[in-house]
This record gives sequence, structure tokens and C-alpha cells, in this order.
Amino acid sequence: MSTRLTTNQVLCPQNTQAEINSRRWHNYISLIKMKALVQRVSRASVSVNDDIVGEIGWGLVVFLGVAQGDSKEDASYLANKVVNLRIFADEASKFALSALETRGDILIVSQFTLLADSRKGRRPSFTEAAPPDLAEELYEFFVEQVRAAGLKVETGLFQEHMLVEIHNDGPVTISLESRNK
Repeated sequence: MSTRLTTNQVLCPQNTQAEINSRRWHNYISLIKMKALVQRVSRASVSVNDDIVGEIGWGLVVFLGVAQGDSKEDASYLANKVVNLRIFADEASKFALSALETRGDILIVSQFTLLADSRKGRRPSFTEAAPPDLAEELYEFFVEQVRAAGLKVETGLFQEHMLVEIHNDGPVTISLESRNK
């Protein structure tokens, strides 16, 4: 009876399969970074228990997902990217202007489900999402960074069930990741 060796076992015979799997998981997790899903809107609001907690006019809705291993550097990078992202039309109807240039409002909503891993089975896994304490700290830091740009910023409530009403303008939806810096 012959046993087949994997490429990793041939290249690193001292490693057990558990060590190899652990290293693969660590390498995969290190690739996952903070994500922002940005939507250009004519208006938007977020409610908790039928109470509006954040409401904006023309501008951007940002859903922010914080991953394990994220840092303030990731939050700062994405905040800068969001306020400077040129997805508003100029006179020629081209994407040429940013929220900073148009003075657009920004609604920021924490959304750990952006980190869903649905590669296996039918139920998504959220193990790549940061623990709530780190996620809240980096979410708040992201909000501060966007506010520092001088724009009107509204937010949802962290770790609450929210109803988000969006009037997507275009529609325009852009996905950003701090891993791609």
C-alpha cells in the first residue's frame, strides 16, 4: 500500500498535516483586511427599533467590515480612500468628483457580514471578522477620520440590528479593501 504525499509534505517533510493546515489558515487570514462597500445615494437613513439614528441627503453610504488583524492604518487608509473616491459626475457626466469636492454627506454603518466566508457549505462563516471590541474601536476610528475631512457624517449603532434605507444613485456601488493599498 503506497501513500501519496502532498506537495507541502514533500517540500517540508517535518511538518504534520495539522501544521500545514494551520499555516494555510494563517496565510489566508493575513490576506483578509478591512472592507468598505460604498454606495452613492440621493438619500439614506438608518433606524434602530423604529427610531432614525442617522440620516443623510446626497452623498455616500459606507458599510464597513473590520477583519482580524486590522489596524488603525487600515482604517485611516480606507477613510482617506472613501472621502477622495471620485464617483460623482462632473459637467461631462464622468466620474470626476469626490465626496470631499462635492461636500457630500456620509452615512457609515458597521457590517461584519462583509467578512463572510461562504466557500464551504451553505451557511457563511464569520471567523475572519474582528472580535467586537477591536471592531468597534477601529469603526469609531474610521468615523473620526472621515469626520476630520470636514464632511457631515452620520452613523448607525454598533452591534445593533439596523434597518438601512438607501436610495442608490446610479446605481453606483464600489467595493474597497485595505489589503489592496
